[in-house]
Amino acid sequence: MILNTYVFDPENSTELARLINQDRVVTQAMGGPLSGVADPLSLRNILDLGSGPGGWVLDVAFDLPDAEVEGVDASRIMVNYANARALTQQLTNASFGVMDIAQPLDFPDHAFDLVNARFLISVLKRETWPSLLKECTRVLRPGGILRLTEMADFGSTTSASVNELMNLIMRALYQLGYGFAHDHALRLHPMFLSFLRQHGYHHIQILPTAIDYSARMDNWTDMYHNIEIISYQMKPLLLKLNLLDEQRFETLRQHALIDMQTDTYSGISHITTIMGCK
Repeated sequence: MILNTYVFDPENSTELARLINQDRVVTQAMGGPLSGVADPLSLRNILDLGSGPGGWVLDVAFDLPDAEVEGVDASRIMVNYANARALTQQLTNASFGVMDIAQPLDFPDHAFDLVNARFLISVLKRETWPSLLKECTRVLRPGGILRLTEMADFGSTTSASVNELMNLIMRALYQLGYGFAHDHALRLHPMFLSFLRQHGYHHIQILPTAIDYSARMDNWTDMYHNIEIISYQMKPLLLKLNLLDEQRFETLRQHALIDMQTDTYSGISHITTIMGCK
């Protein structure tokens, strides 16, 4: 039985659409799905954990037609959608399956040249990360690459309302068991670095990406809808945790969305990829 620990409803079509847009924006901002990988053409077996609607897997499968690219996710609707996209795009080297990544991975030792994990902060509770990273190491071949990408912050903007809303969401996630602190995007990256160094990884890289979602910038529309949807989905949890009442939430959310529509609005978020060779 798969136990869903995703903070949102993984079978929700609205969440699926949000993840599709988020994936596109992030991959473009990072300079492609395999930015930082020195010799991508040498990769033959690639695994993506928490693959969602499948965008990253499909991009890699398109770029590397000689590689087999697999994605796993706990959501049946996400996996079905991703397999349908692979079929439509005639990417026979891309496949997706249902799997609970909080449990031991159903793959043999040394099966992959690269294991990718992106934006699992709201999927894995803090006590689960060490076991998952050990499983990633187990399924990697010697010399294989572990590639971990997470938000370095939840965004910094000229809107006090947007900033407060993002801070409340971060506090809620921490109280629900995600991350290792309730500031600076829950401090996952120091944990990643510590794990890689303690387990003998080499050629460790830290790759930063900035996304400008200020007014009139290309990313504004997608980030506006991202914040609009996430805040709505987080509302029940914010109220349940008594971080604010319903009236305050509605006022704050309304002001945040209004602020984002002004000509003077500026916002920037930072994503960091940490990767190393086994």
